[in-house]
Parts: sequence; structure tokens; C-alpha cells
Amino acid sequence: MASPVRHYVGGGFDASGVPFPLVDPVTGSAVGEVPQASREVVDRAVRAAREALRGPWAAWSPAERSRLLHRIADGIERRFEEFVTAECADTGKPRELASTVDIPRAVANFRSYADLLAGRSERSWHTTTPDGRGALNYTVHKPLGVVAVISPWNLPLLLLTWKVAPALATGNTVVAKPSELTPGTACLLAEVMAEAQVPAGVFNLVHGTGADAAGQWLTEHPGVDAIAFTGESSTGTAIMRAAAARLAPVSFELGGKNAGLVFADADLEQAVEGTLRSAFTHSGQVCLCTERVYVQRPVFDEFAAALAAGAKELSGYGPMVSAAHRDKVLGHLARATADGDVLAGGGVPHFGDERDGGFWVEPTVLAGLPEDHPAVRDEIFGPVVHLAPFDTEEEALTLANASPYGLAATVWTGDVSRAHRVAPALDVGIAWVNTWNLRDLRTPFGGVKASGIGREGGDHSLDFFSEPMNVCVKL
Repeated sequence: MASPVRHYVGGGFDASGVPFPLVDPVTGSAVGEVPQASREVVDRAVRAAREALRGPWAAWSPAERSRLLHRIADGIERRFEEFVTAECADTGKPRELASTVDIPRAVANFRSYADLLAGRSERSWHTTTPDGRGALNYTVHKPLGVVAVISPWNLPLLLLTWKVAPALATGNTVVAKPSELTPGTACLLAEVMAEAQVPAGVFNLVHGTGADAAGQWLTEHPGVDAIAFTGESSTGTAIMRAAAARLAPVSFELGGKNAGLVFADADLEQAVEGTLRSAFTHSGQVCLCTERVYVQRPVFDEFAAALAAGAKELSGYGPMVSAAHRDKVLGHLARATADGDVLAGGGVPHFGDERDGGFWVEPTVLAGLPEDHPAVRDEIFGPVVHLAPFDTEEEALTLANASPYGLAATVWTGDVSRAHRVAPALDVGIAWVNTWNLRDLRTPFGGVKASGIGREGGDHSLDFFSEPMNVCVKL
């Protein structure tokens, strides 16, 4: 039986608040309720985090925090199947995806930052001074304070822990608000926090919607010292306005309209297989998914035919997360199918069972649309990819970079020199060559332009969640 959706504040669980329905994306049926946190609950969570920050938690060493993160990872592993079940129930994603990506990655997030801390936890250090007549300078890294972590619905546990782990590693306290659509694994994480004996108030969890509700009240709260957010660019803009009033630092991973470049010298079989993954993983509901693919003209027809055939054969994909999101995707498809060519998909699948009440969209391959068409320009965040030809390397870069977004890109080529020319010339935070979503958690993760502010991952996250302070001692 699934755990009830509850707030977790100051070390205690609380289900107060007017409930709203939790809906199964697979069938469209209501399967539970989520309590809408009141302003008082949000305030109590922030105050609990502030009190914990000033308590014994402040004296914990990096080595102690490292051991705590490992205990949290152990707790997730012990309840692995519960986490998989909850993630699938909330998002509708295939069990194979949740069990091989989402939940293992949450464990890895805690372990990777625990290991980074272990490397920083030596009790002594050594330095030298030039001649002993000047001054000794050293740097102390202090936590930012109370951090608001707001995570999205597409990878609920993965992206929540991606921020919570480094925030705790650096000694902050956290008030987390997951998407109101996908609260299940966040609730299980709160239970694991309690089992791991995380001090009361160090991790707090509130549920609710965004505007004029828990999300807005949290980001506007004067007791919040920093905000880490993953989600839509428009929401990031609203959060940035709230943070600007008190100059709170922000870390944003926002939307994307990611491009793929396929050159004529690429291994086409590899490029098709990789693009099927990059376009349709989790039905396109991943910020890193490819929505625009530019193919060099000599191989365009062959690539398009192979990709369309692959899309038609896809099975085991999941639904859109909600009726509203499905309708948004179908709205884009209605315009695109009227104005361009549909090579595969373009509609709603029919199953002949309870899934017909769910929020499904077929994997869709489009072509023939102009570059200023909404389906090519706007983030769709669904199982939709558009193909267009190019002739030269320069044209490919111009097309790929002509977007307000700049999160990720893929380059498919057999020419290593071209790979090293093209990848750095892309206006993105991450460029993959002959692969997609191959991640080392130590590397910088984030985007440019409307795709975000700052970098996460490894030392980059530890740097964001801590404030360097210089101490100068005159000799």
C-alpha cells in the first residue's frame, strides 16, 4: 500500500490542508489526494529549517555529513521497490525506466556527494607563506542557510535528490516542494530521512501548487536564503522576481528545445538509434530530449525514413503526466500536422482498455515546417521531433543555435575534427558526440540563455550551496 501524501516539518508528519486529487496518468482516474500546504505550514517549515541551522547540525563535520548521506542512500536502496512503484504510479513511466534510471540515480546522487565530502573531510591541511612578514589568508566555506528546493514532475526523485544531496552535504537545511502532480517519492524520501536520523528540521517537505500557493509562498519567504529550481522557464522567471527582492542566490535548470546534428559521415544506424532514445525517452518528457534534428542533405531521406520506422515500432512508452500537458502537446500537433508532413504518429493511440482514459500521445516524427513555426520554436516536452535538412557545417550551427534555449545538443559524425569544431560552437551547456545523456555526475550540468542559470554537479553544486569566506591574519 502506498504511503499517504503528507508534509514533513520539523521532524514530524502532517496531512493538514485542503486536499486536491492525485490522478493516474495511465488511466486518468483519481487515485489519491494531496494536501495543499497553507501559508502557515510553509512558514512553519521555513522556521523549522532556520532553527535546525542554528542547532547541533551546524557543528556536524563534513565526515559526519558524508556518513549521513550514505545512510540516506542505504535507506532508498532498502525500499527500492517501494520507490519504483511510487514513481511509476505518479508519472506513468515504464517500470523499466524508473528501476534503471530514476531510483538508482537518486541513490547515486547521495553517494556521489557523500564521497566528495569524504575527500574534503581531513582534519588538517598544509600551506606555506612566502616570508612570514605579510599575512596568512585562508578560505572557509559556509552554508548558504535555508534552501528552497522546487523540483518538477518528469523525474521527481532524481531531480529532487540532485539538489537536496549537495545542499545537505554543505551544511544547509532544506525546505522541499515537489510537483503537485508527483508527490509520492518525495514522501518516501521524507520517511527515509526520518529512518536515517536526519536531525529534525534539516529536511522539510511541503506539498501544493505554485502560484498563490505553497510554491509562491516558499520562494517569497524572507527566511529562505537561496532557491534551487528545475522546471519551466516561465516559472523560473517568476521565481527570479521573488528572489530579486531580497537578492537571494538562485540555481535554475529550465526548459530546452534541444537540437541534434546528423552529418553525412555519421554512422546512420547509430544516429537513428540514438535519436530514438533522445527524442522519445519518457515520451519526450525530459529536459535533455531532442526536439529538433538537422540532417545533412545527402542522408536526409534515408535518416528520416529510418527514424519514422523506428518511431512506429516503439512500444513500452508512457503517457503524458496530466490531461493539461497532453492537451498542450496535442495542440502543437494539430498546428504542425496542418502545416507540415507527418512521417510517424501525430495522434492518440487506442488500446481498447482502461488506458484509453489516460493521457497518451503517439511518438511523432514531423518534417517540412519552417523554422519560425511554433512546433519548431517552442518547447513541446512531449514525444515529438521535427526533421529538417542542412547543407554545410556553418548552416547546421546557425540552425541549431537559432533558439532562445540552450540546454543540450547532440552531434553525430564520424569525423573527430568536426566533432571538436562543432560541439564547442553550440550555444548550449552540454554537447554530446555520438551519444546522448551519457552522464558523469562530477561534470557541470546546466544551460545558457532561457535554459537556466548556474551549473550543478560535483564541485559545481558544492560551490553553489556554500559561500566562500576569506580569513586574513596579519603576520
